[in-house]
Amino acid sequence: QVQLVESGGGLVQPGGSLRLSCAASGFTFSSYAMSWVRQAPGKGLEWVSAVHSGGGSTSYADSVKGRFTISRDIAKNTLYLEMNSLRPEDTAVYYCAKEMGRGYRQGMDYWGEGTLVTVSS
Repeated sequence: QVQLVESGGGLVQPGGSLRLSCAASGFTFSSYAMSWVRQAPGKGLEWVSAVHSGGGSTSYADSVKGRFTISRDIAKNTLYLEMNSLRPEDTAVYYCAKEMGRGYRQGMDYWGEGTLVTVSS
């Protein structure tokens, strides 16, 4: 049974940093790309970032490029999102999602329950 459990969200001031984690189980973590997707209050889903199954290739939405870094630890079956220079518009529930293949942007078939990030002074 595939399980994705996010953690690390919370309240942070503008300009601050947070690191989100996503613990994965129930599938061969090293065989699938992974993504982070967010949903701001009252808005639709926004894809944020993705990482290839091997971890060597990454992609980012323009809105977070240069501020966020996605990574994965194959040994720990864990996906990360390092978020720096946070802005109020980054406030959202952040979800990790399993991609359907080794490459990203092929479609996501499993999602976690999300972790809330609030950027406010």
